Amino acid sequence: MYKLFLTLRYLRKRRIAYFAIAAVMLCTAMVLIVMSVMGGFLDQLKTKARGLLGDVIIDNRSYSGFPLYDEFIADISAWPEIVKATPVLYTYGLLRFHGTPRTHTVQVVGVRLEDVYQVNAFRGSLYYEKYYPGTTHLGEQQQPLVGFDVAGPAIEWRDQHGALLGSGPRPLLPPAYQTALEKSWSAGIRDDESPASEFATMLKAAGLPPIVGQYEAVPGIGPPLMVGDPQPGLIIGRDIIATRLPDGRYQRYWNIPRGCLVTLTLLPMSSAGTVDTPVKQPLRYVDDSRTGIYEIDSRHVYCDFELLQKLLRMDAAERVDAQTGETIGVVPPRCSQIQVKIAAGHDPRDVARRLKEYYHGMVKDPRFSGMLDLNDMQLIGFIDALTWEESQAHIIAPVEKERQLVTILFAIISLVAAVLVLCILYMIVLQKTRDIGIIKALGGSSAGVALIFIAYGAAVGIVGSALGTIIGYYFVTYINQIQDWLTRMNPAWQVWDRSVYSFDAIPNTVRSADMITVIVAAIIASTLGSLAAAWRAGTMQPVEALRHE
Repeated sequence: MYKLFLTLRYLRKRRIAYFAIAAVMLCTAMVLIVMSVMGGFLDQLKTKARGLLGDVIIDNRSYSGFPLYDEFIADISAWPEIVKATPVLYTYGLLRFHGTPRTHTVQVVGVRLEDVYQVNAFRGSLYYEKYYPGTTHLGEQQQPLVGFDVAGPAIEWRDQHGALLGSGPRPLLPPAYQTALEKSWSAGIRDDESPASEFATMLKAAGLPPIVGQYEAVPGIGPPLMVGDPQPGLIIGRDIIATRLPDGRYQRYWNIPRGCLVTLTLLPMSSAGTVDTPVKQPLRYVDDSRTGIYEIDSRHVYCDFELLQKLLRMDAAERVDAQTGETIGVVPPRCSQIQVKIAAGHDPRDVARRLKEYYHGMVKDPRFSGMLDLNDMQLIGFIDALTWEESQAHIIAPVEKERQLVTILFAIISLVAAVLVLCILYMIVLQKTRDIGIIKALGGSSAGVALIFIAYGAAVGIVGSALGTIIGYYFVTYINQIQDWLTRMNPAWQVWDRSVYSFDAIPNTVRSADMITVIVAAIIASTLGSLAAAWRAGTMQPVEALRHE
């Protein structure tokens, strides 16, 4: 009982111990903040990477692709663990915007858009589809132009302060686009991804839904139109067609309106890996995608799977004998990748292994006898099936290592708390020599005396870690508000520039597991820091302790 009494008494009365508690508190808060923010980065990265892929990715890591993908998808679609599978094509190309000197080297992705919607979260990354639902597709289309309702009643134009500016006809988009816009407006969907233009502010002041996005207007005052030759649609990564502002929103380039013409220049590749003559394809910019990963949003464009397959000459074709020139069969179409969505409750690794074995076994299937040549068989032989985490290990693993490294570094720095506990407790032992001598003279054991100071160190760890956890929790929870306050105080203090980082906000979620880990580690470190002082107190002899008293 005396051990607990003396431990609590020393904790209350010895003010020097407050420095040890403060050190443990600050170190605990620091490590918890680092673990939470870095862990939040990692979680967000995984979430965004997961949204681009299926649960299992089938790939042979060759731009020549691989055959029998449709037959494979048809077979596995009957498996109860398979929800949906879709083929994807990957290649590189040169993107040019008509009427501007802008060109970009891009990675071109061919997708079956409706299938991709069912396999991953790509639909949620689209801008115009959010505000004009149902208008984004990759088929042939014209450019929509904003016009005016010349036959309808005039509306009053007011500025943001409500002052009357004049009256005129109501601006409108072509019917399908205007109907979709009004539908999303009625559903309460507002554009918080772009800065409000003066035109949008005036429409809002008039009680009308603002025209979201960048559109070209008809010449003069006329009705809305669909103009230009019909061309296939192209979805473009947002960082190609817009600039990200410091507040995280995107300012679209005024000279890249929706529906404008662009040209893709591509290099077809045969199954043998040889490059053919470049081909050019005009398309129309129909939407832009923001996945939240800059490396993707600044390089990727998405077009129709069958169109890209045809441009790359990876569609079905006649197989011609090189010597006789006679047709001897059909070259099967190829794709670059298959993304598979798995039903809940199934192990992706197990399913991936089975899918890989099944694909390799298709080479021996009698249905495809004589259909594949040596190149086709080799392409299938290189096929591998990976879970989405395995396929994105090159992105996720470095961030995971960074988190571990930073946490370890801050944990090492936090050892100063253990050293400070050691120094302070050792000083207390020296100051309490008389107390130790009296306790031992009255029959207290060496182990009992040592336990007083071990408990003292643990108590310092408990109090310090509890206070540090509270500080760290609230700091992380309100870290974005703190950042905004610092920016308002002095713009030079801004440490989180949304125009630089992929994420809109600093991660601000504290996981229970991290709190428990930090608290336990702080208590253990403080307890270990008290061992030297406890050993010194335990080995002290009563006569020696009382000799100078």
